[in-house]
Amino acid sequence: QVQLVESGGGLVQPGGSLRLSCAASGSIFSIDAMGWYRQAPGKQRELVATITRAGWTNYADSVKGRFTISRDNAKNTVYLQMNSLKPEDTAVYYCTGVVRASQLWGQGTQVTVSS
Repeated sequence: QVQLVESGGGLVQPGGSLRLSCAASGSIFSIDAMGWYRQAPGKQRELVATITRAGWTNYADSVKGRFTISRDNAKNTVYLQMNSLKPEDTAVYYCTGVVRASQLWGQGTQVTVSS
């Protein structure tokens, strides 16, 4: 069974930075696209960023220029570097990955941006 486990969330002041990590474990040959979504209280889950196995990236307009997604295929791990954080970035961040045509989700990690 494949699992995705996020880490790196927490409380940060506006303008600060955080780095999220998501590691996949289990019987994995390879992971195709990976990405990050987020869900704020009372809102729908939304795309933050995705990255293909080859390294092609896609970002939500709201995070372009501030967030950077990357991955280490050898470690089956995806990262999200978040800079210049704003209060509106507060949400639970979920990692996702496609394994053998199935989309998997992590349990989520809380990111709170507040002074």
